[in-house]
Amino acid sequence: MSGHSKWSSIKHKKKLVDARKGKIFTKLIREITVAARLGGGDPDKNPRLRAAIAAAKAENMPKENIERSIKRGTGEIEGVNYEEVSYEGYGPGGVAVLVDCLTDNKNRTVAELKHIFEKYGGSMGEPGCVAWVFEKKGIISIEADKIDEDSLLEIALEAGAEDVRNAGTQFEVITDPADFEKVKKAIEDADVPYSLAEITMIPKTTVKLDGKKAEQMLNLMQALEDLDDVSHVYANFDIPDEIMEAMAK
Repeated sequence: MSGHSKWSSIKHKKKLVDARKGKIFTKLIREITVAARLGGGDPDKNPRLRAAIAAAKAENMPKENIERSIKRGTGEIEGVNYEEVSYEGYGPGGVAVLVDCLTDNKNRTVAELKHIFEKYGGSMGEPGCVAWVFEKKGIISIEADKIDEDSLLEIALEAGAEDVRNAGTQFEVITDPADFEKVKKAIEDADVPYSLAEITMIPKTTVKLDGKKAEQMLNLMQALEDLDDVSHVYANFDIPDEIMEAMAK
């Protein structure tokens, strides 16, 4: 499992990023608004909006906030027009970094990203410089002590998963994005708890880091994800478990 996947699991479990409710809500409101603008305000017909609403409910966002964000997206009420844009760059040790943003001011976003990359030993790159490193997949992470590998294989593969990877302390169920919801439901129906379930960008190769570069990379991830304009950060690093766990404390 790449360090990025381990980072995602710890981040969700420990609430490392978005420690304040206001910051969580800011990101979720932007995602709901953009999802509604692009795919319509009916979550039954808009998978992206459905996922955003589920995430908002998981954070106990008030119903009226969710409904207002949907109406902003569909144009029923006036609101800020957020634009989806991706930026690419390099972290310490040549790690590929892909940053998805929802912004109303690209000049501000670029300036903030450039400052953070440089502060933590990285640099911004040209469009297309690292995007090829990643592929879009669904990923469901399950603690290895929650189910045996053979049982998980049977559940996941029968539901349409592409692969189940043994990552030591965790299993990773990998799916095509189109099959993600079906596989996740099969795992839920089997009463198997998971620590992470999302559609994300998975790296095809990874860069191993340790020491100062590992610490810099984790700080870079943290700083990028703390920006309100940033919706997702993907990177192809691999870091020893003990460093990841230390970061989570």
